Amino acid sequence: MGTIGVLARFAALPAEHITFYRLFLGAICLLLYMLSTAKRTQILHRPSKRTIINGVLLAAFMVFYIQAMNYTSMANAVMLIYLAPLLCAVIAHFIFSEKLNLLNAIVIVLALIGFAMMMEFSISFSGSADESLGLFYGVLSLLSYSGFMLINRKPSECTPYQSTLVQLLVGALCMLPFVLVSSKTPTIIQGYWLIAIGILPGFIAILCAVKALRNLPSVTFGTVAYLEPVAVVCFAWGLFGETLNMMQLLGCSFIIFAGVAQGVLSNKVKV
Repeated sequence: MGTIGVLARFAALPAEHITFYRLFLGAICLLLYMLSTAKRTQILHRPSKRTIINGVLLAAFMVFYIQAMNYTSMANAVMLIYLAPLLCAVIAHFIFSEKLNLLNAIVIVLALIGFAMMMEFSISFSGSADESLGLFYGVLSLLSYSGFMLINRKPSECTPYQSTLVQLLVGALCMLPFVLVSSKTPTIIQGYWLIAIGILPGFIAILCAVKALRNLPSVTFGTVAYLEPVAVVCFAWGLFGETLNMMQLLGCSFIIFAGVAQGVLSNKVKV
């Protein structure tokens, strides 16, 4: 998942193009994989309504996430969207009976404090309209990603491969009108980056995420998912020269620690 920010920057295309090709090429890769294995019998099926809804949420969180990175830093965008696992932990407490105890609540508060530190206890770093717009898109990506995780967490009769294929195709169809009305045409070089986007954060990442969500509690999935913000911050430093001050680094650490702590606490409850 963490590669999308880097690949999107190098592709240098509008968010709707990045999202469409990520979903469409990801669906093609998954379809070819299923056709070449015994899973070919799973391709033709009747998708459930919530799987279709999740395809819309998938497209929404992707395009909002990329838009957020266009107006604010990669680190800020990824830290905002990765409040989603903690938000899901709270919601899952009520709808999936994944009970939260006092320690769970404490680490959620710690993550919120860390996020406030990432924002330097301000709505915007620079006060510019672009920065505020980036944060707005970040909030939309947070909400749509939370919905995506929660719906995939709910038990389903469809296999992970069926769910992923439908979600990728529905998401691509949602973005297709925006691509068709755009006058932007990818160059050959940009096409190479789009293929990489379709394979890595499209096919591989989304399939693995859906399969993980079927087998892990929301808080445990969130623990593993917190490797992405670490990767994104490292990519931003190494490739684009983006830096964080000491308060932001400490806030980043709080958020990651809170995510890991949620997973540890969840496993202790199971034991």
